[in-house]
Amino acid sequence: MPQPAVVVLDVNETLSDLSPLEGAFSDVGLSAADVPRWFTAVLRDGFALSTAGAAPRFGAVAEGVLRTLLPAPEGPGHEEAVHHVLDAVAALPPHPDVAEGVRALRAAGHRLLTLSNGPASTAERLLAEAGVGELVEATLSVEDVGPWKPAPATYRYAAERAGVPPSELVLVAVHPWDTDGAQRAGASGAWVDRAGRRWPAHLRAPDARVTGLPELPEALAALRGHRG
Repeated sequence: MPQPAVVVLDVNETLSDLSPLEGAFSDVGLSAADVPRWFTAVLRDGFALSTAGAAPRFGAVAEGVLRTLLPAPEGPGHEEAVHHVLDAVAALPPHPDVAEGVRALRAAGHRLLTLSNGPASTAERLLAEAGVGELVEATLSVEDVGPWKPAPATYRYAAERAGVPPSELVLVAVHPWDTDGAQRAGASGAWVDRAGRRWPAHLRAPDARVTGLPELPEALAALRGHRG
């Protein structure tokens, strides 16, 4: 990686802050603990459908899983509860470190893209809210490929759109499975560990590890020096 890398940012949880969903879930009779339960199930079902050859849409999977968690399915207020939570999902804010991190990466000479299992419009909204939309050259979605990340085709798609080989990409994500998938596809992986968690030993160790996006330029410079 002798030149500044093309940095590909994951979107859901990496850019977006899911914590406001706790209030929305509580409003409809669920608990804060149901937020990670819901999101994990969305990923599980999206991965499963992708493996089976389908091309799932994030919104449809998110709604379907939510309906299985809500109390009294199809009872009074059920549709209102579904819309209340989905409206909160659509309005999730960016993490506080997103604006500083994106600006720091661009100042270091990196090209920036996003790649999401959700629609590109979500990344566009988050970046605009953070005031850095103009610094990201493309917001990509697996909807243009078919399967969800971590399918190898998704990372190859990002490389093709960037006009570089996968070896010049660095996938940045809070999800270990995502950085692992990128590395298996020939890219580098940078793990954003905001919560101080343990790395899963059954996955490939990330090429870089940071506690927030503003640390990425220094970490990627060290990675380039190591490989260079």
